[in-house]
Amino acid sequence: MKTKVNRIALLPLIGLLLAAPAARAADLSVAPLYKAPPVVATPAYNWSGFYLGANAGGGWSTSHWDSTGSFNGSGGVAGGTVGLNWQTGHAVFGIEGDIDWANVKGTTTSATCLAGCTTQNDWLATARGRAGYAFDRFLPFVTGGLAVGDIKASTPGFPGASQTNAGWTVGGGLEFALTNNWTAKAEYLHVDLGNMNCGFNCGVTPGNNVSLREDVVRGGVNVKFGGGN
Repeated sequence: MKTKVNRIALLPLIGLLLAAPAARAADLSVAPLYKAPPVVATPAYNWSGFYLGANAGGGWSTSHWDSTGSFNGSGGVAGGTVGLNWQTGHAVFGIEGDIDWANVKGTTTSATCLAGCTTQNDWLATARGRAGYAFDRFLPFVTGGLAVGDIKASTPGFPGASQTNAGWTVGGGLEFALTNNWTAKAEYLHVDLGNMNCGFNCGVTPGNNVSLREDVVRGGVNVKFGGGN
């Protein structure tokens, strides 16, 4: 009888021992799970906006005189830039204008120009359209439009001649966004300023035409107002 009573007395203790693991499992089943913070994607760079800038580089010219043939020249260019971009999707369209001081010149001698014939370009301006495809902060582009500049032709002992001509230009380049407002670019332009007539001012026949073409490579920086991220 005593043994039976002891067993009955132990029943509550056994019940508690059996219930404890179930309680712990229930607690674990409702424990909150840790969630990592959501990843916020950085928006792509927006190229839209107005910008001002500066550029500098070099030019390599080819000039042709009727009396002497073709010859090459070279020199530096530097100036200012203004432009406006508009972006839709990855496509970027814009207009850009610039005016550069230039010191691009070349000289040759021949039987008809013993003292030397020189062609020089002192300034160059362009007004161009641009079209590019944006890879976030990288913008490769093509460009083309109007070019305006002077053609100077001279030979020692004669007055020479200078004329402002309108021609055309085409080229391309790559622009990179350094910050939300500052960009850097490298570009190439082929420029054709046509020709002028120097005549007796260059000491040769009246029908002497002088032409000028240039290949310009330059880098630049722009500060942009609007767009960014």
